[in-house]
Amino acid sequence: LSSVPVVVMVLEKENAILSNGELIGATNPKDAEEETIGQKYGISIGKSSVHGSDSLENDKIEISFFFRN
Repeated sequence: LSSVPVVVMVLEKENAILSNGELIGATNPKDAEEETIGQKYGISIGKSSVHGSDSLENDKIEISFFFRN
């Protein structure tokens, strides 16, 4: 997150975490399925091109980190 500018967003839809995870792919680009963002643009586990929450608990933590009221 600190090596380049980032765009942060909150996606809201039914099953958002699951469907976003399918779009992103595995954390390791070598393990990511074809045509996922991670497979197409990820360099390594430490240099991924995209991140998404993996659970509702982490979702709340990560959203509050970037969007404070």
